[in-house]
Amino acid sequence: MNLHHYRFHSRWPLPAPAPVVHRILERVEDYPRWWPQVREVTRTDATTGTARIRSVLPYDLVVVLRAQRRDPAAGILEVRLDGDITGRARWTVTPVDTGGCLARYDQEAEIRKPLLRRLAVPARCLFRANHALMMRAGRRGLTAHLEAV
Repeated sequence: MNLHHYRFHSRWPLPAPAPVVHRILERVEDYPRWWPQVREVTRTDATTGTARIRSVLPYDLVVVLRAQRRDPAAGILEVRLDGDITGRARWTVTPVDTGGCLARYDQEAEIRKPLLRRLAVPARCLFRANHALMMRAGRRGLTAHLEAV
């Protein structure tokens, strides 16, 4: 088992049509407006940007995001992650019968930040809880953003 490797999965039922949610998720530079833990996103070009993320635990992660796949018809957004974590993250947005949608988030990543690598064993469950809290806040923030639009 690689102690620095993580897989995260989240499911967000949302009160808006899939194409609307897909367009919002595609605009990663706007995430700090509705997702409190995404502190800053700076685009470097049309397919690349840098994000600074901080949840409950007292550390920032700086990650370079590189678009790998954008498929509005399939509802897929996928990025490559480099920096303090490496790997990939993927949104899949699908319609549901209620008129809303389900946004699925899947991430596979390896911690590269030296301090977090040293804490891999004693803090693993804290890292997972930190991520879960971040995702819960993101869903709440996006839901509120959708209701305001």
